[in-house]
Amino acid sequence: MVPLDHPTDEELTFRAQAGESDALGLLLTRHQAPMRAVALSLLGYGPDAEDAVQEAALTALRRIGDVREPAAVGAWLRAIVRNAARMKLRAVRELPGLDALEQVYVRDDEPSHPERVVEQHAMRDWIWDAVEELPQQQRLVLMLRHFSGITSYQEIAEVCEVPVGTVRSRLNQARAKMAKVLLSTAAGGHDDASALTEDSRQEAEVTLDGAMRGQLPPEILELWPAETELVGVLNKEGGRLHPFPAMRSTRDKGVTQHLRHVVASRDIAIWEMEAVNPAGISNPCPPTLAWLMFRQGGRVRKLRVVFPGTPTATPPGAPA
Repeated sequence: MVPLDHPTDEELTFRAQAGESDALGLLLTRHQAPMRAVALSLLGYGPDAEDAVQEAALTALRRIGDVREPAAVGAWLRAIVRNAARMKLRAVRELPGLDALEQVYVRDDEPSHPERVVEQHAMRDWIWDAVEELPQQQRLVLMLRHFSGITSYQEIAEVCEVPVGTVRSRLNQARAKMAKVLLSTAAGGHDDASALTEDSRQEAEVTLDGAMRGQLPPEILELWPAETELVGVLNKEGGRLHPFPAMRSTRDKGVTQHLRHVVASRDIAIWEMEAVNPAGISNPCPPTLAWLMFRQGGRVRKLRVVFPGTPTATPPGAPA
């Protein structure tokens, strides 16, 4: 019989699925050695192996609810590491799903759209409390990499206007801190992360609708005070510029933006869009874009509009 102070993997998995971060932390600690062994066997000694283990740990945080054979959670964790390592070897953009090897331990009906994965498994308040504890720069790259569709190191580097090496460094720092922060916040109260994102989604829909009609409602105007700055490639002059002129320019060009995905914390929100250009337009807008909003006291302090996969120079058709 297993002692009461030494729970089985199955017991810990059930507890982790119920939202006990200390149980998941114990699982990750218990299986750290075999997880590292998988990474080292595929990648050798070096930062890539460490990165693969850290990515796997964060994937486990987001997707522990997918485990359908709790007693086999160790094999599930090793499969995630193996997948992360193989993706590094292939040097291609990370895919949202797991490869065939993992499907033995993950539901066959796993949704492939990042938004649905986040809604079903990542929006656990105890995870987001840990994310909130990270410094803003680390929190941003973590949210982009693991909770948005902007996932490649190159895209994140372009969005954040830093070298790829800086992105890797910030991600490593953020992942290393996540485990400690999760344990420290396990017993505390948690914000309703699902409600934060749902509120942000509703705000995005009202904002886009109002921007297209040329009339934002008072409750939205209040969130965009005069000191709000548009920063990045859309601010060609480099001085202080409010985002509303860019919104008006987009509307005047006849470009419509459709909300695709939202992820939000207390002071960062990421709205991902699809852009539809009118027929015959010259210099069309790129098909995908994202708004990165940095808030203070609930109001938008800075807005950066980015075009994933497009060089940092203003892309053709970008609203000005």
